[in-house]
Amino acid sequence: MSQAEIGLIGLGVMGSNLALNIAEKGNRIAVFNRTVDATRKFYAEAGALKDQIVPCETIEEFVAAIRPPRPIIIMIKAGDPVDQQMEALKPHLAKGDIMIDAGNANFRDTMRRFEGLKDSGLTFIGMGVSGGEEGARHGPSIMVGGTEESYHRVEKVLTSIAAKYDSVPCVAWLGENGAGHFVKTIHNGIEYADMQMIAEIYGILRDGLKMTAQEIGEVFGAWNKGRLNSYLIEITEKVLKAADPLTGNPIVDMILDKAGQKGTGKWSVIEAQNMGVPATAIEAAVAARSISSAKEEREAAEKVLGLPPVGEVKVADRDAFIKDLENALLAAKIGAYAQGFAVMAAASKEFGWNLPMPTIAKIWRAGCIIRSQFLDEITTAFTKAPDAANLIVTPAFAAMVKESDGALRRVVSTAVLGGLPVPALASALGYFDSYRRGRGTANVIQAQRDFFGAHGFDRIDGADSHHGPWGSGLNA
Repeated sequence: MSQAEIGLIGLGVMGSNLALNIAEKGNRIAVFNRTVDATRKFYAEAGALKDQIVPCETIEEFVAAIRPPRPIIIMIKAGDPVDQQMEALKPHLAKGDIMIDAGNANFRDTMRRFEGLKDSGLTFIGMGVSGGEEGARHGPSIMVGGTEESYHRVEKVLTSIAAKYDSVPCVAWLGENGAGHFVKTIHNGIEYADMQMIAEIYGILRDGLKMTAQEIGEVFGAWNKGRLNSYLIEITEKVLKAADPLTGNPIVDMILDKAGQKGTGKWSVIEAQNMGVPATAIEAAVAARSISSAKEEREAAEKVLGLPPVGEVKVADRDAFIKDLENALLAAKIGAYAQGFAVMAAASKEFGWNLPMPTIAKIWRAGCIIRSQFLDEITTAFTKAPDAANLIVTPAFAAMVKESDGALRRVVSTAVLGGLPVPALASALGYFDSYRRGRGTANVIQAQRDFFGAHGFDRIDGADSHHGPWGSGLNA
């Protein structure tokens, strides 16, 4: 019997779906799970794909079943379990073998693991896989970080299983060590912002205009036929129109307003701060999820503080306001994507990755959660201006911002006056207003710093700075 082209450890939902995808695309795959019963069950339920699968019950059997140099996907819980699995594998591997972490890993762990294997003869790939369970089974967007040589060993398999956009596989090698997992982290940060902005628009329609879930679903359905066409808008329409089978009520009204998070959004914010790049939309989205989780505190605070005494949002022209909401969401989404790409550009310089921005936009066009119509436009923008300081100053996106930021300003103003929370939408507006203002207000901050410290300041006229008789103290 011929050897497998690739191996996979971890037959949970994501691992099982990815293994079936690999087998279905004509690649022979060896599988192993710490619990033997899970391996047997997976194989028993593989149906017509059994001939492409080699179920293994020991590590020794598993490694022997894969063609050298052996690529082995590790699809288990992130963190220490991955390190433990790597240590268990090492004694059985040979020079050139590749361990591939395809989970939601912190890219700094990926960099550490990559460096730790440098002199061992083994190598490591950190592989971001986006699209959830459905993507893993039928075609994810795949972001690879590792040596280019190791990528070429798995390129055929990954190309076969990746999502396709106009027949182009949504997979790419993005750089060494942690590049793939970093890009996946920022993808998830943008996803947080996108989802939060949609939720805020939903809140305006529900609480401001007093629309039903079905009516709001119709609005999102109409938007999905235009410039906002995207996976998240599409599924928002579906969840808003879905009915609870027990009561017949909108299912969205039966769901507790507490949003969970797994950490990648927080990592995006931390790394943006580390590099001094503003990612305010992502920060607002992460904070909003944290506030949402404090359900009991919010309910108690409402009893103490009450809601703003405004009530229903008053608009002169309801249809015009809904059009403003559409354009406001477009503008805010542009801001979130611009911030995400700016963070990636900074990381590319800091870690020497040379991240290909047009390629990243291309592989996000299908298979991933944030796939949307204007990723094509982002691809074109960065292809024409690969060294652009920011997405929003490229010609196409500058025009879109100019066209839509007025709507964003009106929507944020209306929501704030109506007592409706819009932290992510407001952060996008603040970002635009700050970024395009040639003369800001940081001069007073610098003056304050100089007052308390012993450092000079940069003058507008370029002359040397000087100190007044202000003494010395903390330089905040």
